[in-house]
Amino acid sequence: MGSTTWGKAAAGALLAAAMMTTSACGGDAEAGNKPAASPSVPSVTAAAETFQDAVVEFDSTDGCPQATGECWDKMQAIAEPAGELRKAMNADAKAGPEFYSPAYALLDKIEEGMSVGSDTFTNRPLVLGSAHELSRWLDEHPVQ
Repeated sequence: MGSTTWGKAAAGALLAAAMMTTSACGGDAEAGNKPAASPSVPSVTAAAETFQDAVVEFDSTDGCPQATGECWDKMQAIAEPAGELRKAMNADAKAGPEFYSPAYALLDKIEEGMSVGSDTFTNRPLVLGSAHELSRWLDEHPVQ
């Protein structure tokens, strides 16, 4: 590539970058004028109740067939409120992370089991067993 061609290419790239920066600045200024949307985080009490209700709901079913992959929807029904419980715990400045440390460890196990991506039978203890342990921990450590 000759020096003239290289210079034109570089000038074009700089012009494009300058235009994108200018556009982004205008967009940022407009976004700064709008109030930020704050996601709703439930209280720990409400999130714990929802999570424990999901565990009770699982227990009221036939459970999971031994060797088939028919449990993924039930695992997801527990994992979703577990995620909301983690968000609520993270937002609870009153109790703090030290109080929730054992619960966080169990939530980590649930997430680890769900990261497999489907019901493989081997991830059930991580998800379902940890969910039951977490439910017992919540009973023993109520948060007001």
